[in-house]
This record gives sequence, C-alpha cells and structure tokens, in this order.
Amino acid sequence: MQKITIAIDGYSSCGKSTLAKALAQRLHYNYIDTGAMYRAVTLYALQNNLIDDANTLNTQALILELLNIEVEFYFNQHTKTSETILNGKNIDNEIRTMRVNDNVSKVSAIKEVRDKMVALQRQMGKKKAVVLDGRDIGTHVFPKAELKLFMIADPEVRAKRRQDEFSSKGQYYSLAEVEMSLLKRDMADISREESPLTQADDAIILDNSDLSREDQLEYVVKLINDMQVMV
Repeated sequence: MQKITIAIDGYSSCGKSTLAKALAQRLHYNYIDTGAMYRAVTLYALQNNLIDDANTLNTQALILELLNIEVEFYFNQHTKTSETILNGKNIDNEIRTMRVNDNVSKVSAIKEVRDKMVALQRQMGKKKAVVLDGRDIGTHVFPKAELKLFMIADPEVRAKRRQDEFSSKGQYYSLAEVEMSLLKRDMADISREESPLTQADDAIILDNSDLSREDQLEYVVKLINDMQVMV
C-alpha cells in the first residue's frame, strides 16, 4: 500500500487527536500531535513566568527563549502511546489544563513560534506514512498531503467532551465555562494573522457530532482504501 500523508484539521475538541491516534495505530503510521507542540510552548511560558496572572504574554521574552525549547515525541512501548516531551520531560498531563487551554492561542499566533514548530513538523513528516492533526496542517504545513480532513462537531458536544477530559484529570469546570473557553479559542484561531484555522479547498469535512470513535475510524479507513484503488 502506498504511504501517504494524512492531514487532520478542525476546531478544538472535535476529536482530531483521537482519530489521528487510531489511524496511526491501524495503519502503522507515525502520529504527530501538532497541538501538543504549541501547548508545550505555552506550558514553558507559564512555567517561566512569561505569562502573568492576568494571562498577559511577554511575547518578546518568549521569542528569545525559543532556542531553549525542545519539543519531541516519544513512543512508549509499554503503554503503546506517543508521549509529548518538553526539554526531556513528559508533560502530557500538564498541557491538558484550562490555564494552558486559555493561553495556547496567543502563543500559537506568534510567527516565530509557528516557524519553529512548522519546521519541526515538516522534518518529522518528510518520509510520509504520517498522521498529523492541528489547525493549519492541510493549508500550510503539508498543503500537498494526499488526504486532508476538516473535522467539525456541535459546540455542546465539543464542550461536553472537553469537560469529560478535564474531569478525568481531576479538573472540574461547568459546561458553560468550558464552552465559553472553546468559543474564545475558536475566535482566536480563526482570526489570527499567522496561518489561521481554515478549511483547505480539497479537504473532506467530517462532522462527528453523532459518530462513535469506531464509526469515524472505519469511515476514514474506507476513504484511504478507496484512494489506493484509484491510484
């Protein structure tokens, strides 16, 4: 079977990472969580007081710190999962907090941050056989990806998914708080100057509001198999 690049874009909490991980496992592809990369940079900024209590970011200070930020992915053979590593430390739990969620859009909007992350993503995916999810994969990072998906879901469904994710980590917020946070994130992602969230012209829209994880996985696998037949 021909190895391809799969680009998955879409809004927060639409299940991009869930689908990307499942696809990578099914196809024996590498998975790159680009959102986790920007979250890692955001966590670094928070840990190093580059974001104050009012969530004001010291942009120039963060740009100067980029040389000290190394983001990698490590496949844990024991858990069979990909772990996000920031400067040698597993930060998977730390980057899934409301504080990171509320600040990642402003960090990911910085040109210098995006330039560094995009360069890393292209380096990781240059040999194909890779699944990437994010917000500008099909439009900017890999515009020639063989398969592009743009994922959407009902806002209330998205908010409930994110609320459940927070709860599983011992973080408790009302559904209204989570939905407001998501809507703010959407607006920031859509309106930013650097590589805003937008659907690629040749992307396939996948609305998974009412789809199970298994159903959406089988749907995309069929798309890939059909592509292989056409080739």
